[in-house]
Amino acid sequence: MANSLSDRCKAVSHPGRLDLLRWLKDPAAHFPPQIDGDLVVDGVCAVFIARKWGVAQPTASRHLKLLTDAGLIVATRKKGWVFYRRDEQACAALKFDLEKSL
Repeated sequence: MANSLSDRCKAVSHPGRLDLLRWLKDPAAHFPPQIDGDLVVDGVCAVFIARKWGVAQPTASRHLKLLTDAGLIVATRKKGWVFYRRDEQACAALKFDLEKSL
């Protein structure tokens, strides 16, 4: 993986970002249905993420960028919106790397 363990750990060190990773593990249980994009296949619209977090969209975007840069979530543009979903392989690799290094 291109991102160091330290960088990936920093990305999940914020409680809100950790919550988001939990929510994205089962998006249908945590977010309302969307008109555009399937919650599981395409991911969750950034607007719904910001609303659930209770933060302004620029704040949510900053956190989402950190998780995307760490490779833990994937962003997809569709019809002018950005959707985010977990990268399950990357999350499993983080868990493995963390267990291996402790």
